[in-house]
Amino acid sequence: MTIERIAILGTGLIGASVGLALRAHGFAGSIAGWDPDSEQLHAALRREAITVLADDPLTAAADSDLILLAGPVFTILEWLDRLAPLLREDQLVTDVGSVKGAICARSRDKYNAPGQPGLLPGHPMAGKEISGAENADAALFDGAVWLFAECWQTPMNLAAHALADEWRSWVAKFGSRILSIDPERHDVLCAWISHLPQFVSTAMCALLEDEFAAHADLLPIGGRALREMTRLGASPFSMWRDIAHTNSEAIARALEALEQRLAHIRENLKTPELRNEFDRANRFRLRDPGKS
Repeated sequence: MTIERIAILGTGLIGASVGLALRAHGFAGSIAGWDPDSEQLHAALRREAITVLADDPLTAAADSDLILLAGPVFTILEWLDRLAPLLREDQLVTDVGSVKGAICARSRDKYNAPGQPGLLPGHPMAGKEISGAENADAALFDGAVWLFAECWQTPMNLAAHALADEWRSWVAKFGSRILSIDPERHDVLCAWISHLPQFVSTAMCALLEDEFAAHADLLPIGGRALREMTRLGASPFSMWRDIAHTNSEAIARALEALEQRLAHIRENLKTPELRNEFDRANRFRLRDPGKS
């Protein structure tokens, strides 16, 4: 085994879930954890997602074979800058951020060249609308797609490449389906399939709060449909602020397209075109392999 020491910088929902998944699938090495929120850090230790509390995240990273960056995107970008001069070429950095273009751009000339640490940007397409280590789950990634972005044409050095292959093997053990993707393509796709649903739910929840906050007794009438449509509205701003800033163009294009579609539906509430919209929606749903 090449990876014997792991540092998880950010022990919230995803970071702690990775630690739990590693333990559940037989990882016997050390997992050092660090988080700016001591409550999250101690919750991760209590749940055995990590084995060591790191007093100094930089020291923990320098002493590890693999460093997982599990904070918001802006935090990941800062870590990439801070870690690059400290790490060796036989160490690998990976992340779980929801945007890949900004991460690849920030890390250029700092990673993957001879004498530099390796970098394998990653993004598990899994999560919950509630955050925190207390909500971490070893099975969170089972059945999910885990995307890896290849930032440069130049391959990693041999030591980092071996670590990257081993990390992919651990992700496969989690039950994830691994896909490699161009970082720009990743950001466009995620704007449509992940970021757009979040902002639709946020807008809908904010609208309902304005309309019905003083009449909370009316909300249970919405039932399952309302719960499903507004579930993502509970997601934390701290994470989505960074995504909105670093993938703003792709998200704005998706939102504009949705605005136009909603206007089209509004203008055709009493015409046969409304049936055509339902037919298109039904066809998409029928092709969805994960539909219930």
